Amino acid sequence: MRLALYQPDIPQNTGTLIRLCACLSVPLDIIEPCGFTFTDKQLRRAAMDYAEGADLARHDSWTHFLPTVAGRLILATTKSTRPYAKFAFRENDIILLGQEQSGVPEEVHGRADARVYIPMQKSARSLNIAVAGAMILGEALRQTNGFDSANFN
Repeated sequence: MRLALYQPDIPQNTGTLIRLCACLSVPLDIIEPCGFTFTDKQLRRAAMDYAEGADLARHDSWTHFLPTVAGRLILATTKSTRPYAKFAFRENDIILLGQEQSGVPEEVHGRADARVYIPMQKSARSLNIAVAGAMILGEALRQTNGFDSANFN
């Protein structure tokens, strides 16, 4: 299981997801360009000291990321009709999260092997990307017994 961020633009969310992946032993791919620099104080504050323990790969572009894809690309998107909790995740899936403001372009949408969404009240627009990523990753790990590792309490 891996988590991938497509051109993230809010450093606090990226820092939170770095921390999440470090705590859960899940590799994290960051597909650049980002809307901030990696020396950003807000990113460091959100990631705390977990960045050193994270399995983090940075890719210069979508084109450079694609050759690293060995499993299915599962896109989290509001443009899906499949709830994430009803999707059958596999151990080698890559959960892809888009930009906080604009999601992903059609090229990326078209490359996804599957698309999932988080059901919400009709009056709600979206969740924070870090919250959405945590929810979907948690379900994927639950389904694939990812929490049964000897590294966990």
